[in-house]
Amino acid sequence: MILAIDVGGTKMAAGLVARDGTVVEARRTATPQHADAATLWETLTELIEPLARRAEGVGVGCGGPMRWPQGEVSPLNIPAWRGFPLRARLAARFPDLPVRLHNDAICLAVAEHWKGAGRGVADMLGMVVSTGVGGGLILNGRLVNGRTGNAGHIGHVVVEPVGGPRCGCGGHGCLEAVARGPALTDWALSQGWAPGSATTPGPPRRAGGQVPESGEGVVARDVQAAYREDRTVTGKALAADALAGDPVALRAMSRAGRAIGIAIASATHLCDLDLVTIGGGLSQAGELLFGPLEEALREHARVEFARRVKVVPAALGQEAGLVGAAALILATDSYWST
Repeated sequence: MILAIDVGGTKMAAGLVARDGTVVEARRTATPQHADAATLWETLTELIEPLARRAEGVGVGCGGPMRWPQGEVSPLNIPAWRGFPLRARLAARFPDLPVRLHNDAICLAVAEHWKGAGRGVADMLGMVVSTGVGGGLILNGRLVNGRTGNAGHIGHVVVEPVGGPRCGCGGHGCLEAVARGPALTDWALSQGWAPGSATTPGPPRRAGGQVPESGEGVVARDVQAAYREDRTVTGKALAADALAGDPVALRAMSRAGRAIGIAIASATHLCDLDLVTIGGGLSQAGELLFGPLEEALREHARVEFARRVKVVPAALGQEAGLVGAAALILATDSYWST
């Protein structure tokens, strides 16, 4: 069994993953907010301890940026960890086992390529749109790391260069600053959204008011249960209000979808992609997100080779981070090189 660990700004998860990629057991806890580095580490060790005895290797996904492969992490959404030696701490706890760590979004992309919607695809980008926006890049069937392990970080592709919102990276107009869940709900609140006010569900509408054709995409019910959010005002709540016809929520979903579509168009022209998978809480919004995304993508992906790219929801849900972290140990030929 591989002990797989997924550290994010909202939650921490740990699980035992079998060699076929099946998550046999999983545990989760909320990531302490406003905590110091020691408290965060203590929370993680308490989470993994009941699983430690059966571990034959340790794979970890953590928010970035980070020094890779050293595994010193500085997650934008976990301010207390700056240059935190996460891999070294885990290697000291498991001295006789391989310990490999990568960006959490890269682990999600790896999971989708290994066992999810990207199986059999040579060239793909796996994205996550959640507390942050990140991605991982698979080209010619292998994970692309870049010199520092941060290749594929689509969240910091600029989509609103003039007047765009400030990003946690210090820039302006990044995709993450527009489309990550907390930023999107903050924008909707600033525009007058009252969460839960659209209480009578009707047919889902796009931001222009059109009702999608039958079967095009209500909230994906099978995916909805796979993602959970721990904030009071969530992207899931925003999507639900958009589904019920709230005009501000609809505009917010359209804003996010179009920003993602523009970023994907740029990535496709750069990397000659066949497929993009999108996971995270907002991916459950179906046509409300994917409709505006497709419109913006097709407006901007005009060169012939880029037109073939397909964008689909990620298939693995909440367990994807654990599956991808385990793949760093179990499928090294494709997903690990230093």
